[in-house]
Amino acid sequence: MITRITFNHFTAFRELDLEISPGINVLIGTNGTGKTHLMKVAYAACDITRTEVGFAEKLVRVFRPKGRAIGRLVKRQQGSVRCKVAVYRGAEKLSISFSNHALRPQSKTVKLQGIQQWLNNPITSVFIPVKEMLSNGPGFLSLYDQREVHFSEIYADILSRAYTPKLKGPVDHDRKVLLDALQTIMYGQVIVEGEEFFLKNKQGNLEFMLLAEGMRKLGLLWLLIQNGTLTNGSVLFWDEPETNLNPSLYGPVIDILLKLQRMGVQIFLATHDYVVLKELDLRAEEQDKIAFHALYREQETGDIKCATTDNYLKIAPNAIADTFSDLYNREMARAMGTM
Repeated sequence: MITRITFNHFTAFRELDLEISPGINVLIGTNGTGKTHLMKVAYAACDITRTEVGFAEKLVRVFRPKGRAIGRLVKRQQGSVRCKVAVYRGAEKLSISFSNHALRPQSKTVKLQGIQQWLNNPITSVFIPVKEMLSNGPGFLSLYDQREVHFSEIYADILSRAYTPKLKGPVDHDRKVLLDALQTIMYGQVIVEGEEFFLKNKQGNLEFMLLAEGMRKLGLLWLLIQNGTLTNGSVLFWDEPETNLNPSLYGPVIDILLKLQRMGVQIFLATHDYVVLKELDLRAEEQDKIAFHALYREQETGDIKCATTDNYLKIAPNAIADTFSDLYNREMARAMGTM
């Protein structure tokens, strides 16, 4: 599991040193504070342990800088600048450094350390992007493999995970509980015919393109649990799980994520939603390992900083809670006729 991430002059970050929880890591912050960038770097580090694609190459495929120039991932400023990224897994450290003049992943200015030891222990990981991809599945992987299309590789990767056949043998008790819970919410289970996904229930097979987008996301989660992608020791990255999902379903989804964490799945969530945060706070049990990482821009310098806590009430700054408090105050003022 990932235990620490450090950045120096990488994308929006001047400097960052983040200790990671083995359980659920919640990334909050206003737009442009680097939540998704953090998850993409950690995901790239995990994914190369199974594909053995170079770390520099994977970063380029995930971030898609113009012209595949990895140097464009260096924080923008005048002059020659060198960035460094390091991802830790206990005593193991994978690090990469490169200058803003590096034009390709194989450039001589790209320096990699710790790769051999890092690859010795594969990590199963999955990145669920904001955009739902299962309804766009047919033909996408062939197109991505054969043509230069400007999509981050996370979109191809999530389809590859979804198409993975289910594990042999009976489903273990913990996964069955989760699958049953999702089937109750979705009123069915997911099947794959060729490259097309369907929701199967008593009424027949309904193609994913006709399903509500929120239900497609739940269907993806069902597939990842069924096919064994999300098991003990794996890592889940989920960017804005609340997107296109009715708030009434946030609680059941948070319950599933908490149970996955108890099964040994490390989880990273980036969210802008107050209800997601509160459901996590209210449904978590004492033994659950949850870290809230609040990313923010320092007023004096504009640099991105991070404040971490394991207590929801101590999240600071908390732009999500501040916004909802402001809404409540304005509503009360209007009700009392003081606006």
